[in-house]
Amino acid sequence: MFTSEHRTTYAPHLVIRQTTSMTLARRSFLRFAAGVAVFPTVSRLAMAQTYPSSPVRVIVSFAAGGPTDILARLVRQHLSQLLGQQFVIEIKPGPGGNIGAESVVRAEPDGHTLLMIDATPTISATLYDKINFNFVRDIAPIAGVARVPQVILVHPSVPAKTLPELITYTKANPGKINMASAGIGTPPHMAGELFKLEAGINLVHVPYRGTGAAIADLLSGQVQMSFFGPVASVGYIKSGKLLALAVTSPKRLDVLPEVPSVSEFVPGFEFFSWFGIGAPRNTPKEIIELLNREITASLGDPKIKARLLELGATTLALSAAEFGQLIKDETEKWARVIRVANIRAE
Repeated sequence: MFTSEHRTTYAPHLVIRQTTSMTLARRSFLRFAAGVAVFPTVSRLAMAQTYPSSPVRVIVSFAAGGPTDILARLVRQHLSQLLGQQFVIEIKPGPGGNIGAESVVRAEPDGHTLLMIDATPTISATLYDKINFNFVRDIAPIAGVARVPQVILVHPSVPAKTLPELITYTKANPGKINMASAGIGTPPHMAGELFKLEAGINLVHVPYRGTGAAIADLLSGQVQMSFFGPVASVGYIKSGKLLALAVTSPKRLDVLPEVPSVSEFVPGFEFFSWFGIGAPRNTPKEIIELLNREITASLGDPKIKARLLELGATTLALSAAEFGQLIKDETEKWARVIRVANIRAE
């Protein structure tokens, strides 16, 4: 039997061959590891270069016919034309927009499932105790689309034709005016709650599953008032089916120049909703950049810009990072409002 000394003395060729073999193996491993490290980057670039390779679903978390749906269809049409694939609207309503949002969170992060976002998820993050995802963490922001104020609407049967008259009437008849909304925690609901606090009045909140159902009951007189954006309400206002008492922007809107601002009667009052596009977390940045570029370009199209102005909306052209910061800021803001006003999901 050889000792260690004997191995070194009598079989140096074995040591050399073993060392050479180990060196070659190590080099092969390093090449393999380098290839593995590069592979995700190559795959992501290839994915972005062929994107979209199939129809893209755009999830709307609220019932059809509301502002989220209307704006999603406006963006979808432009993206379909530019990118050569169909962008298909898929309606997934649910409390606080959580069902639609979660379906996007759970989707493959390949850019073929997108979410039309409004301010609701930034409200729901605090309003609902049990949500199976974290919106700020789990949705990748892509681009802003539009910024929209709300309009205070009343049924023509309401014995108040101006905002001061409505405030006076509700103070004299507390609890007799029902305020419809698209659901608990939606922008129309929060605009109403903020108005109640600042005007010192009592309104009975009646939540619906979406804007369409709420406006239907408002048109029939089942409820007396609501806060909704011009996107959903301007047609009814111009036809005389609903009366617009005020807008929640600091200034009057070009689309409704005769309608005063709430701030003309309740100093400092201001409320805006906003809309944008998001995707599942870990969606390749190349796809996000592509979509941001095309969506932002569409907002500069004179036809789309004119259409948004007709609906009382203004463009919200933001980078993905800027849109992400808006979502974070709004989440923090509504957390404070919900706690101060003690608003709860029923």
